[in-house]
Amino acid sequence: METQIDFLQWLESDMALKILTCLDDSADLIRASSVSHYWQNFVISNGLNKQLCLKRFPQLSTITHDPTNGDVAYAALFQALTKFPQSYCIADPVSASSTDNYPEESILNTLDPRVMVQQGDSYWSSKGSDDPEKPETLIYNLTANFCVISEIYLHPFQASFQMDFPIYSSRYVRFKMGHPKSWSEIDRDFMESQECADDKFVWTYTSQIFPMAQENRLQRFKLPESVICIGGFLQVELLGRVQKQAADGKYYICVAHVQAIGRQLSPAFSVEISGKSNDVSLTYDAKEFKSIMQRVSNGDDGSLSTSLLPVQPPRQLIAWGNLPDFLHMVQVPGVEYEWVNDDEDLMDGYDEVDPGFLN
Repeated sequence: METQIDFLQWLESDMALKILTCLDDSADLIRASSVSHYWQNFVISNGLNKQLCLKRFPQLSTITHDPTNGDVAYAALFQALTKFPQSYCIADPVSASSTDNYPEESILNTLDPRVMVQQGDSYWSSKGSDDPEKPETLIYNLTANFCVISEIYLHPFQASFQMDFPIYSSRYVRFKMGHPKSWSEIDRDFMESQECADDKFVWTYTSQIFPMAQENRLQRFKLPESVICIGGFLQVELLGRVQKQAADGKYYICVAHVQAIGRQLSPAFSVEISGKSNDVSLTYDAKEFKSIMQRVSNGDDGSLSTSLLPVQPPRQLIAWGNLPDFLHMVQVPGVEYEWVNDDEDLMDGYDEVDPGFLN
């Protein structure tokens, strides 16, 4: 028989590592591990799946304690980060930096899934300001403390009950993600107390600044790369004011709807954050992971169709969610609907950002 050799064993370790780190999918590393026991031990002992995850998702570098089956767990995590079903990822509002009329204009209204017809009275409003540069922030709790976010949607509010139907948009928007400095400090109702909670969090990710269109429509902000949120909190930072209210001559920002889209990693994966040291421990449930991946392979994952996000017709404020439920609920005579193409770029002028907001 012709002599057969395992070329990996003949190479220096550095060269073998250089070759295998060229693989950019954990599925390929899993296949490589199946070649032989030597290849399997080489992949696991060098933590190649973890390196691949860190390369693709640098936010994972904050994890200080890995599961006992570390590299196997990271191989599964990479699959989860790219193949778990997409879902709506905002669970509850936490706080707003200011609210004009509470509770009528509360941040709670930005998650209202109902259709807002004609008057459009479901929205959050900031307090008025004489300074057009004064920012505002909205903070939300995500559906899991370990998830990956790919895009965020905002709908500025148009006041159809005011002269000339003004749109109270911000000039720019920026997003932050992170975790509480202390879980005990956020165990209260910031909305009821009208308290800003910005200083209660450690923001481990900050996006670039996106321009907002001064238009009455749901606007899509796609992050350049999907971002892992370790801790489960999202801050929407609204920068710059455009519209004055005629009644008092002050600038306001108003938002009708906010939503984030991504992949919820729990319960297959979860993180625990130590209150004092901020150590982050990753846990992995192989049974849950296998169950979710089985549903994905069967095409029964409940994933979103993000191409069916409604564009608001004139003077009709329309929230969105599950399409059949949405259409059943609407039943507004004479209203026609347009739909946003998922690939449509709504961010023209992406780089045209006022340098004053870069600080």
